Amino acid sequence: MSQRISDFVPSSCELLAFGEPTHREPGFAAIRNELFVELVARGFRSIALETDRVAALTVDEFVRGGPGTLDEVMRTGFSHEFGELAGNRNLVAWLRDYNAGRPVGDQVHFHGFDAAMETMNAPSPRSYLEFARDYLELDFDISGPAGSDERWSRTEAVLDAAVSPGATLDAERLRAMADDMLALLYARAPERIAATSLARWRTAAIHLTAGLGLLRYHRQAAAPTEDGVRWNSLAAARDALMAQNLLDIRSTEARRGPTLVHSHNLHLRRTTSVMPMGPMELVWFGAGAIVGSLLGEHYRVILGSLGRSDGLELAEPAPGTYEHVLQNRVDTWGLIPAAELGPALIRIDATREQGYFPLDADTVGAADTILHLSVGEAPTAVS
Repeated sequence: MSQRISDFVPSSCELLAFGEPTHREPGFAAIRNELFVELVARGFRSIALETDRVAALTVDEFVRGGPGTLDEVMRTGFSHEFGELAGNRNLVAWLRDYNAGRPVGDQVHFHGFDAAMETMNAPSPRSYLEFARDYLELDFDISGPAGSDERWSRTEAVLDAAVSPGATLDAERLRAMADDMLALLYARAPERIAATSLARWRTAAIHLTAGLGLLRYHRQAAAPTEDGVRWNSLAAARDALMAQNLLDIRSTEARRGPTLVHSHNLHLRRTTSVMPMGPMELVWFGAGAIVGSLLGEHYRVILGSLGRSDGLELAEPAPGTYEHVLQNRVDTWGLIPAAELGPALIRIDATREQGYFPLDADTVGAADTILHLSVGEAPTAVS
């Protein structure tokens, strides 16, 4: 057992995944922040969180000395209410302090690798496509076929395939325009980069990728299939976009240093992700399974485990479970090679409300290392 992450990151690692078993336990973000300081000292120059990639552009500008205040960037630069978490606020504040006065090439960048997709809703692609259209100086009418943003973002648009706009003629028109813009973005890259900058071109590409991802997500929401198949397709579409974003981030960051990516275990494990949803059991390839198959040894995985959390009302794990085995080896928190864990039982005391996904053979087998937190903290948010 060790608390030095350097002991678990080989020189071949380009993308290091750090998963947490629940978003509701703040102890994992606190440990992430501590470990990232060590990683930056050994050459890591970027971090990617499970939050909207477009919104995160605001955070990246801020941490590299841009305008605004910490309060403003935490409010506007995150999706999924992750800007309210103390661990993320502390990370952003540390990044800005670290980057202050450093050469541009040595600064640490911040990325999101998700889109603003919730389980029950996803936004309109309009604003993302309009950004790309304006960058390319086109006269495409996007607001017409897009209609009101509420048409896309309302919960019914995801819950009821018949209500979703994702399969309408308007959506097909938007997809055709988005595809044309993607081709033009590359065809006109020399001219547009010379007129603006490479950074501005990449920003347009990020917006266009998000818009296309949302159109695909809404198309799956409109599929006239049984709920289990439709929800499985939605989960797969979201993680496919996550994987695409991570690969693009690595392409951008490749010459500067490795990247730490932090998300839920479900999105980062190398094996298929499994999640119960009401009477359904969803099974799909997560971003980690996709990226891992493409990057091979350059992708390394640390997955999180939790013993007890009074704030979550998660009791001590029962004897014989994976968490109990780890609880006996770890006083506070520690990193343990996954290969050292033999067969064990799956804990069954976690509830859906806790959002905790217990360790099982597939989760352990999908990891290089397990980070076990023996006692969690009460969940807190920035007031």
